Amino acid sequence: MASFKPTKVQFLPKLGEKVTEDTLYWKNYKSPVQIKEFGAVTKIDFSPLAPHNYAVTASTRIHVYGLHSQEPIRSFTRFRDTAYGGSFRGDGKLLVAGSEEGLIRLFDISGRVALRQFTGHSKAVHVTSFLSDGFRVVSGSDDLTFRVWDVPSAVELSSITEHTDYIRALAPSKLNPDLFVTGSYDHTVKVFDMRSGSSVMTMQHGHPVECVLLYPSEALLVSTGGRYVKIWDLLKGGQELVSLKNHHKTVTCACLSSVGNKLLTGSLDRHVKVYNSSYKVVHNFDCDASILSMAVAPDDEVVAVGMTNGVLSVRHRKHKKDKETLTSRRRRGPSYRVFVKGKNFVPRQDDFLVSKPVKQYLRKYDKQLKSFEVSKALDTALQTWTRTSKPEVTVAVIIELNRRGTLKNALAGRNEERHFCVLFLRHIFDPRFSRPLLTVGDIVLDLYRQVLHQSPVVERQLQRLMEVLGREAELQQELLQVLGILDTLFASLTPRKEVAALAALPVDQGPQKQT
Repeated sequence: MASFKPTKVQFLPKLGEKVTEDTLYWKNYKSPVQIKEFGAVTKIDFSPLAPHNYAVTASTRIHVYGLHSQEPIRSFTRFRDTAYGGSFRGDGKLLVAGSEEGLIRLFDISGRVALRQFTGHSKAVHVTSFLSDGFRVVSGSDDLTFRVWDVPSAVELSSITEHTDYIRALAPSKLNPDLFVTGSYDHTVKVFDMRSGSSVMTMQHGHPVECVLLYPSEALLVSTGGRYVKIWDLLKGGQELVSLKNHHKTVTCACLSSVGNKLLTGSLDRHVKVYNSSYKVVHNFDCDASILSMAVAPDDEVVAVGMTNGVLSVRHRKHKKDKETLTSRRRRGPSYRVFVKGKNFVPRQDDFLVSKPVKQYLRKYDKQLKSFEVSKALDTALQTWTRTSKPEVTVAVIIELNRRGTLKNALAGRNEERHFCVLFLRHIFDPRFSRPLLTVGDIVLDLYRQVLHQSPVVERQLQRLMEVLGREAELQQELLQVLGILDTLFASLTPRKEVAALAALPVDQGPQKQT
C-alpha cells in the first residue's frame, strides 16, 4: 500500500539575501520520504504526547504512522464515504473524524471499532476537534452549522448557525474550554464562546477561509484564504495586524513550529513558506503537487505535507548522530585476509598470494586519440602541468600524431594562446626531444609564416627562441673547438715507438697483430 521515494530538495538563497539562523534551522532537514495514500491527503494531525505518532486522513481511511515508520501502524477504515478532519485528543488516546455522509466517529487509538457515533449533521462534516477539556467535541459542516457533542453520552449539547456558507476551518482554544474559532466560505472568521451561545468577535478575511490557527498565547489569530495570510490581534477586538501575500495560489493550510512559534503556510502553488517573528519568509519547501494539509511535530523533528495527488511527503530533521553514522559507514574496513587470519598474521614460505588485477584506465589524451580527435589530444598533452612535469608525454603524443600522418592537421587552426614556443624554449636542446620538436617547428613555420608578425606575443617568443638558438650554436662551436684541442692532445701523448711500429706493420699482418 505505502511506497516511498526520496526526492532531492534544494534551497538556494536569493542574490544578496543573508542566510540567518532561522534559515539554517529550517534547511537542516533530510530529503523527503514520499508515501503513497489512496486519495488526496486532507488532514494531518500529530499526537500531543510522545512518541508523537500522526494521523493522516485520505480517501475513506485514516492511517496512523510512527515518526520513522513508512507503513501505517494503525488504520481506521469504518467509513462508507470520504473521511475528513481526523484529530487527536490532548492525551493522544482518542481520535475523532467527520465524513462525507455527515456522521462523526470517535475511535480509540488502540482499537479499530468506533466507540461513539454522533448523528445530526445533514451534510458533509469537514472539520472536527476536541475542546481542551477532552469531554466535548466540536464539528463544522456544509449544512452551515457547527455543533458541540458530549463524548460520554454521545448527546448533542448545542447547535449554532451564524455562518452563511460552508464551514471549513476550526481551531479550539487550549486555555479556555468554552472558546473556539471557526472560518467559513462566507469570508468571515468568528470567535465563539459557549457560555454566551453566540459569537463574541467577527473578522472579515475577504476570501473563502480555508484554515484558522491560534497562537499559544491566544492573543493572535491566523486565517488563510485566497492568496492571503492574515494575522489578527484578538486583544484589540480582532484588529488586522499583517496581511501576507507570498503565495501565487490559494493558501490551504497553516501551522506553527514549537521552536520560536514560526509560522508555516502551504498553498496550491506547491510551496511551503516559513516566516520568522517579523513575518518575513526565511525558507521555502518545494513539493511535487498542490498542498492540501500540513503539520509539524511538537518537537519540530518531522514536517509532514499532504498533497492532492495522494502523496504524503515526510521530512525528518538531521542530527549529528546521523552525520557520524554516515561517516562511519564510509570508512573502509579491514581486508578479508586481516579479518579472518588476524592483523599480525605472517604468511608461510609456500603460501601463494592471489592478487586481483588492477584495472587500467586510459588517460584523457589516449581516449581522444582513440576517437581520432587529434587537435583535442594535442591540446590535452600541451596543458601546463603535463608539458612542464612530464614533457615525455607531450612528445610521445606528437610522435604518435606524426606516425599517423595527422600532425599537420592537429597543428593547424591555432591562435597565440595555443602556440608551442614555450615547449621549444624548455626542451629544444634535450637530446630525447630535439628531433620531434624540430619537425614540429618546421610544420609551424610552414603553416603560420604569413601571420606570425601579426601577434606580438608569438613574435616576442620567436625572438627569444632565436636568441636561445644563437647561444646554443655558439656553444656548439666552442665545444667543437675544445674537441679538436683534445684530439691534438691525445695524439701528442701517444709514444713515438708505438706509432712507428704500427706504421711498419704489413697490411696483411695488421689483423693478426691486432688479434
